[in-house]
Amino acid sequence: MFNFKSSIHKWFCVDLACIDYAEAHRLQRDLAAARHAGLVDRDVALVLEHPPVFTLGRRGGMDNLTVPPDALRERGISVIQAERGGNVTYHGPGQLIVYLIVHLERLGLGVTEFVGSMEEVMIRAAGDWEINAERNDINRGVWVGDRKLGSIGIAVRRGVTFHGLALNVDVDLTPFDWINPCGLQGVRMTSLAKETKGSVDGNKVRASIKHHLEQVFGIELAMTSRAEMERLSAPFEE
Repeated sequence: MFNFKSSIHKWFCVDLACIDYAEAHRLQRDLAAARHAGLVDRDVALVLEHPPVFTLGRRGGMDNLTVPPDALRERGISVIQAERGGNVTYHGPGQLIVYLIVHLERLGLGVTEFVGSMEEVMIRAAGDWEINAERNDINRGVWVGDRKLGSIGIAVRRGVTFHGLALNVDVDLTPFDWINPCGLQGVRMTSLAKETKGSVDGNKVRASIKHHLEQVFGIELAMTSRAEMERLSAPFEE
């Protein structure tokens, strides 16, 4: 089900460090507009981390903060509204994020199959560390038992996706205690490091995620730079 190898597509892939959420959001939106217009002729994967930030999806989420917003501001953590699906979640260093700017029709996928494929990528990556992750009817994403390991939230504009997946690698899980993750009460979050009871090399996880993106989606990743992506999408800069 999750191997689309009838014809190989090539995607751009950009490795970024830990960058501000607003910067990544602007880049995604610009790339999505440029992809729709044909100025970017391939789909794009942005692989990165964020400084600490809470984001709210289309289903809201302020009511799922379990600490006052002032307490977060005192810690220097922003709360940002986003157009992705889902509810509230946390991003921070040690959590690997993959934003996918994908023209669904040209790839031949619907939204449900696309989301399932992203889950499959995380499931296979977790398997590289001998972690048995799986789907859960409670909420999209991937789980280890009753503990959530990876989350998914996307937006689709004029047939092009943006936002994507977040896999907890070796992230501080404490901030998840300040929210009801994804709007679910009593949910425990976990990470690759917690499940393996040791440290996990983030660079190896990046390599694993890229490998499984290629395998699951039946594509080849062509590494490029942020500067090149910004050049191609410059007409759509906000």
